[in-house]
Amino acid sequence: MPTIDLRGKRALVAGVADATGFGFAIARALYECGAKVSVASWPPAMGIMETMLRRGKFDEDRKLAPGHLAETDLLEFEKIYPLDAAFDSMEDVPDEIKNNRRYSERGDFTIRGLADSWKQDFGEGSLDILVHSLANGPEVHLDLIETSRKGYLAALGTSAYSLTSLCRVLCPLMNKGGSVLSLSYLAAVQVIHSYGGGMSSAKAALESDTRYLSYQLARRYGVRVNTISAGPYASRAANATGMVQDYIEHYAQHAPLQERLTQEEVANFAAFISSPLASGMTGSVVYVDKGFHALGMSYN
Repeated sequence: MPTIDLRGKRALVAGVADATGFGFAIARALYECGAKVSVASWPPAMGIMETMLRRGKFDEDRKLAPGHLAETDLLEFEKIYPLDAAFDSMEDVPDEIKNNRRYSERGDFTIRGLADSWKQDFGEGSLDILVHSLANGPEVHLDLIETSRKGYLAALGTSAYSLTSLCRVLCPLMNKGGSVLSLSYLAAVQVIHSYGGGMSSAKAALESDTRYLSYQLARRYGVRVNTISAGPYASRAANATGMVQDYIEHYAQHAPLQERLTQEEVANFAAFISSPLASGMTGSVVYVDKGFHALGMSYN
């Protein structure tokens, strides 16, 4: 039986600030399969994350599954980079953020800065897997009709356009056959109560961009681009909606598979779709949600 073997591959997971989200779990799954894994973290949260790692607070979450291909039994990040995906270059950053202590000590934390740091650390042809686990909707708690222009564009920029921006600067450093993966949600195509602030529009844009990028990046670099539309999970970011526990319970009651979705189920599929075993897949939005997306109406 084929196994997911990523030994000799190097991965970057953008959007890891703690152990509760899909990004951390995907990083762990890629590492379990033998890849070298780096992460990019939001500067205001980066210090806390580094402290938690240093003090062993994430050690339970860093434990690898039996039979892993990694060189250690705990997830080890090759590098941790600062990244605020709202900014393409330092010229875009307002002075109040540049002068903020949590930012100023991190150097160039923009998307261009991340690419420059990666190239300096690892060189050309050094990236095989890029995971976009970035989302931010400052007004996600508001209905769309109540969302301001500023809040709407902030959600779209950080949660969707950042994928295009990352691909523009990092895909030239990727090896042929490389994989780009992002994370979406059912709200891209269906109405989800209280998933507001323009985040539904951002996820729809992300899925559309996946199709366009899959064509353009395949022709330019031989790189694949896919998106996982994951079911609800109680990460720190998801709790901002104020409704995530209701979503989780509804899925568990009504989905074809009446179970709660786990981090590992999404992460394991992410490892597969990022691997050579999925070399024929690109431009796809794949649902990992216990089958809930298939329902026209809810059944007990």
